[in-house]
Order: sequence, then structure tokens, then C-alpha cells
Amino acid sequence: MAELPAFVKDLALILIVAGIVTLIFKRLRQPLVLGYIVAGFIVSPHLPLTMLVVDKDDIQTWADIGVMFLLFSLGLDFSFKKILKMGLAPVIAAVSTIFFMSMIGILVGHLFGWSHMDCIFLGGMLAMSSTTIIYKAYDDLGLSQQSFAKLVMSVLILEDILAIVMMVMLSTIASGNSPDGAQMLGSLLKIGFFLILWFLVGLYVIPSFLRVTRRLMTDETLVIVALGLCCAMAWISTAVGFSSAFGAFVMGSILAETIEVERIEKVVAPVKNLFGAIFFISVGMLVDPKVLVSYALPIVVLVLAIMVGQAVFGTFSYMLSGQPLKTSMRCGFSMAQVGEFAFIIASLGLSLNVISSFIYPVIVTVSVVTTFITPYMIRSAVPAYNGLIRLLPRRWARRLDHMGAVHQATTREQTTWHRLLRKMGINTLIYTVLCIAVTAIMLTFVLQFFRHILPHWWANGATGLATLIFISPFMRALVMKNNRSEEFKELWTESRLNRLPLIFTVLVRGAIAAAILFYVCNYLARFANAVVITLAVVLIVLMVLSRRLKKQSIGMERRFINNLNSRDIMARVEGHRQPLFANTLIDRDIHISDVDIPEDSAWAGKSLGELQLSTHYGVYVSSILRGHQRLNIPGGDCILFPDDRLQVIGNDEQLQAFARAARINIVPEDPNIEEREMKLQKVRLGKDSPLIGLTLRESGIRERYNCMVVGVEEGQDSLTRINPNRRFAAGDIIWVVGEKESIKRLPDA
Repeated sequence: MAELPAFVKDLALILIVAGIVTLIFKRLRQPLVLGYIVAGFIVSPHLPLTMLVVDKDDIQTWADIGVMFLLFSLGLDFSFKKILKMGLAPVIAAVSTIFFMSMIGILVGHLFGWSHMDCIFLGGMLAMSSTTIIYKAYDDLGLSQQSFAKLVMSVLILEDILAIVMMVMLSTIASGNSPDGAQMLGSLLKIGFFLILWFLVGLYVIPSFLRVTRRLMTDETLVIVALGLCCAMAWISTAVGFSSAFGAFVMGSILAETIEVERIEKVVAPVKNLFGAIFFISVGMLVDPKVLVSYALPIVVLVLAIMVGQAVFGTFSYMLSGQPLKTSMRCGFSMAQVGEFAFIIASLGLSLNVISSFIYPVIVTVSVVTTFITPYMIRSAVPAYNGLIRLLPRRWARRLDHMGAVHQATTREQTTWHRLLRKMGINTLIYTVLCIAVTAIMLTFVLQFFRHILPHWWANGATGLATLIFISPFMRALVMKNNRSEEFKELWTESRLNRLPLIFTVLVRGAIAAAILFYVCNYLARFANAVVITLAVVLIVLMVLSRRLKKQSIGMERRFINNLNSRDIMARVEGHRQPLFANTLIDRDIHISDVDIPEDSAWAGKSLGELQLSTHYGVYVSSILRGHQRLNIPGGDCILFPDDRLQVIGNDEQLQAFARAARINIVPEDPNIEEREMKLQKVRLGKDSPLIGLTLRESGIRERYNCMVVGVEEGQDSLTRINPNRRFAAGDIIWVVGEKESIKRLPDA
């Protein structure tokens, strides 16, 4: 019999240990991530009293896959449209926090004399807070319904996407000893180019594919397709010089805009949980107690740096975004921990061999310590605010407290020029990226293919013609898009002084298109520059005049817009879209929030009038989401059902109290639920049975014995439904259903 591979034994060991440890951590109400890290430490070579993992290389391979699937799942929760709708406040807070905490990490590293690359990577690790730990802390403390918590979650989403960019930048820095500004700028442009290209192509193709195959997509096929797309994008990302995790995140963010994202999240979750657990276990395997003892002082300093840094600079970052002092302090104090991305960044540094081995266990220990103190930091924000207010002059305190209201009240309408230039800029960027991408593919791959089957000049000509056919819709849209928009017409008729700048915008876009065509012609045919320029101008004019190209470009753009808005359209159809006033209320003392009714809620079956939620909690129910239905402005006679989602309006304190009441008002669990299982049994009536001569109604089987007669045997293949007026006779065989003890009390049972 073949011997079991060592890898299977290792997997069994780490999963069993992880299962036991996480159950203990669940009982202690601690994050499962910490349980995985502890489990990894238990099975690691650094704890010789336990069984050891034999083949760590295989475990590390699975851990790398775990990072990829973790970021894929993170991408599924991410939406580019959500980021655009957030406004500048979360962006300013996220960028400022990352900058300040990165600088603190670099300074602490230099303080202890660590290498330059160790300091840079340490700064990246300290800059990222933990989304999962903060979310759990808010949920445990009952703060998830408050407005400042929603702001923090928005900033954390932005931090996650910026962490992806930071990983790419750190890889670029690690590739050279002293990268200059041009190299950094080139890396940023490369990231931006491929992000735009992948997002545009992905949103044009994938939602349409999922829509066409929706009827064929079972959960089994959907998980295969989703993970296949994830791995394919990871491979493409690696091929162009990025990490596999970056590609997985991009594919997740593309799928996040499809109508199947909820199903994908559901079917992918077990796979993500398995590989994610292995990744965090591999993190724990790298924790060396000897290193922790040797670096005890840096660990303490880093923990203090994170606590003080987030309390001070995190608060300042939120104030820069326009938030009042109290909200800023609650947000800043919440983020005083090291997140999961720190482990991923540390893994990146180790895989590139640019950071010291002691950094990993040090940052893991710092993460564990800061995770434990996170709830206490969140609780201390309000007392710290009260103490600070007593120390500050009254005029300063009043101004800091009203900063957010002043900032949010000063809105400025966009000018017509601003709106037009913004639209033109976005369209020019998008279509230029598409033209460059198509041109690069044609000149890199298609040209080589044609040269293998055709003579040189014929191959060049065929490639040039194919390139022109593929990029012509994009070229026409690049030059003509927005030239007949309302803003363009308004500015054109408003003043003659506007006409020259408007013509200039058209010429600039035409020049970009001509430059791309010039490059293609010059690459494939060595004509004189004057001939190439003339040819490019003639081609652009023909594209502009072509009605077929116009129709084709409009159709492609409409398809892309429909795919981009598919989730919103489906949400509107199914009634799951939030009211239009949901985001405007957040600027005031009240806001709207979702509260789920548990399946065993004591409120289920009661009407809103009976519950009197506005009287007891001060909240107002604006909508009830039930399945695929939305009940807006429900009346007092509207009855609640299990799993209803209520959209309620109130201030932070009211919503917190209401959410807590919804969680704790549940029907107690039946301790004898297993003993009360229903049983189906046949009963033969003897000649002395007290039921003989009685009808079903007169027998009292339902009322006295809590049982139900489902049929009587009369020599047929199937039971005969009993007539309520039929009288029982000796020898009748009846079938009854009821609890075991109830059936025992029946005569003749």
C-alpha cells in the first residue's frame, strides 16, 4: 500500500490544531486570525514539544494561494463606484494616515539601526490597519451602526486598495538599490495603465459572459469559473511584472460590479476560508520566541508608536478631511492596530530577500498585542475627548467641534467648463489606453504570427490593416466624444470667446489619435514623416465621417455602461437599493442604517404598532427589505418577519440601542428540541380500545393526545384519508404522527 504523502499529514495536523485553537478563541470572543497564528506557532519547529510540520515548502505554497484568494475576496467587497461616491473626505483621511504612519515606521526602524529596506517595509506594515479586527470590535461593542464607524470602514476600504499599490511600489523599490523619481513615476503610470485596461476590458466582457451563461451556472460551475478567472488574472498580472495578489484583487473588483457577486462571495467563501487559514497558520510558524526575547524593546516601542501615532496623527488626518474633533478622535483611536496586510507585505519582503528575517515575528507580535488593545482604544476615545475639551480654550473647542459641519455645508457647484473638461479628460484617458493596448498587442503578437505565414511586407500590411480595424471605433470616440454634449453646445453658443478653446480641445484629442496612428505607420512602413502624418490625418477624417464607426462605438459604450450599472439596475428591480436620502442624512445628526431581524427574533409576527419602536428607541422605520420586495413607509399594521432587513433613521445612540435590542430580543432556545422530534407510527385498534365507536372528532386524538391522524389502511397500496365522521372499529389500522411521548399515551399504541 502506498505511503501517505507528508503533505497530507502536515495538512491534517495544522487543520486539527487550528480547529481546536479557533474554537477556544471563539469561546474567548477573540479574533479567529489570532487563533490561526497561535495554531501555527504550536505546530512550528520553534515549539519542539509538539508534532512538527515536515514539509514547510508545500505549506508555504498553499499560503501563497491563500494570499491570492484573500485579496480576491477583498476585491469582491470593493467597488470603484463606491470609492467615487465617497467624496474626498475618506481619501484625504486614508492618504494622510498612511503617510504619517509610514513615516513613524521608518523613523522607528532607523532609531534601532535597521537597514534601509527594513525601515521602508516596516513603514508599509505600520500604515495598514485591520478591517476584520475593527469590524469585529465595532460589532462586539455595538458601535457598527454609528456614523463614525461607517466613515472608518470607508477609509479602511481605501487603505486596502492603497496597500495593493504599495505592494507594487515596494516590489519596484526592492528591485533596485536606489530607484529614482523617473522609475517611481514609470511604475505608477504602469499601474494606472493596466488598472484602467483590465477594468475596462473586464467590465466589457465578464458581465456579459455571466449574463449569457446565468441559466447554466450552478453553484458548482460558478465557483470553478470565478476561481478560474481569479487565477487567470493572477497569471496575467505576474506576466506583466506585478504580483499574483494584485491580479486577484483586480479580478475580484471586476466581479464586484456584476449581478452575480453575492453568489460568487457565497460559493468562494469556503475556499477563501481554507486557504486564508493556512496563510495565517504559516505566519504563526515563523514566530520565533528567541527573536521575540531579543527584540522585546523594539516590539514595545512599535506598539506604543502605533497607539500614539494613530491617536494623534490618525485624529489629525480625519480632521484634515473635515471631520469634527470628537468624530476624528473616535476614528483615529479605532485604527490603532496592525492589519493582515502587514503579514502580506512582510511575506513579500521575505520572498524578495530584501528584509531581515526578524521583521516577520516582530510584526506578528505587534499585531497580536495591538489586536488585544483595540477595544480598549475605541472605548478610551470619548474619555480622551472629554479630557482634551476641558484643557482647550472654549473658543478652540467650539471651532474644532463644528469643523465638520462647516466643511460639509460649503458646497460649490461645478462650472460648465469644469464638467466638460472632466468628461473629456476621462474619455480621452480611457480611449487612449484602449488604443495603446490594442496597438501593443497587434505589434507584439499578431505581427509575429503574420510574419511566420506571410512575406515581410505582406505581414506588415495585414497587421496594419487589422490594427486599424480594431482601434478605429476607439479612435473615433477619442476625437468626437463630448463634441455634441450639452456642455459643449452651451459654451459654444454662450460666447464666441469659448469657441477657440473648444476647437483646441478637439485638436488636442485629434493630435493624440494622429500620434498613435503615426507610431503604427512608422513602425510598419518606413515612409517619410510627411507622408505618414498626411496618412494619419486622412485616416482620422475618414473615421470621423464614418456612420458605421459611430454606431459601433456608441453600441460598445452603451454595453459597457449597462455592465457597469448592472448591480444598481438589479438592486432597483429587486427593491434593495437604499433611498436617495440615505447619504444626505449622514451629514447631520441623524443617518439611515440597516438592521437585520434574526430568524429567532421575538419581534417576528408582531406589527410595528405593537412594538412601538419610535416610542421605545426613538427610531423611524423607513423601509423593510423582505426577499426581493421593498416595503417603503410601512404602517403600524405591518408585521415583521424573520430575516427582514429594516432601514431605520435615528442618531448614533438611538441606532445603537435599537440594533442591540434587535439582537437580544430572541425566542429562548428549546432545551428539549431533540426529544420533541415528530414520529410517524401505525396503531391497531383492539376490541377493548376506548376509541371504538367514536368519530375522529369525538376521539380527541388531536386535543387530548396532541397527535394527528394522517390516514387509515383499507387494503389499498396507499393510505386512505380518514373521514372525520367515520367511526372507529376494532381492527382498524390508523397512522398517527406526533411526539414520541404523546404517541405512547394513545390507547393501543
